[in-house]
Amino acid sequence: MSLIGSEVKPFSASAFHNGEFIDLTDANLRGKWSVVCFYPADFTFVCPTELEDLQNQYETLKALDVEVYSVSTDTHFTHKAWHETSETIGKIEYVMIGDPSHVISRNFEVLNEQDGLADRGTFIIDPDGVIQTVEINAGGIGRDASTLVNKIKAAQYVRNNPGEVCPAKWEEGSATLTPSLDLVGKI
Repeated sequence: MSLIGSEVKPFSASAFHNGEFIDLTDANLRGKWSVVCFYPADFTFVCPTELEDLQNQYETLKALDVEVYSVSTDTHFTHKAWHETSETIGKIEYVMIGDPSHVISRNFEVLNEQDGLADRGTFIIDPDGVIQTVEINAGGIGRDASTLVNKIKAAQYVRNNPGEVCPAKWEEGSATLTPSLDLVGKI
């Protein structure tokens, strides 16, 4: 079953953010665009490269009114320790959510039950808390955060322009499509 078009399921969790522990719920994923990025575990190998890449896009994402949340099945305490001991992770300014209960990972259908770890899942969520994109990668395949920017711009465009859609490789300012009978078979 696809999560596209479904609302984020209820959760509550503790997180590490800007040197503090904070509490979050699914309500935090409403009211603005969100990117939720699941990764297997702290103190690993591919994960810090992805999280640093996400940090490198963070200012651009914030300018698009997007908040970023990373999630692993580690605790918020582990996130703090990793943030304090890794030069790479120490750069992170976005929220790092702990999911030791696996509730969030199960809600987003990224939990590898056998390992007790989250798969590499990226979700773009609109201000109504509805999932607009889902990307799941195998454990050994890192993600490129720069691809999120165009996906978010496209999702925002479609939301703000009902009846129009964005074709492959769409970039802001490019032509869109308006599906109709006249367009069938012409592309």
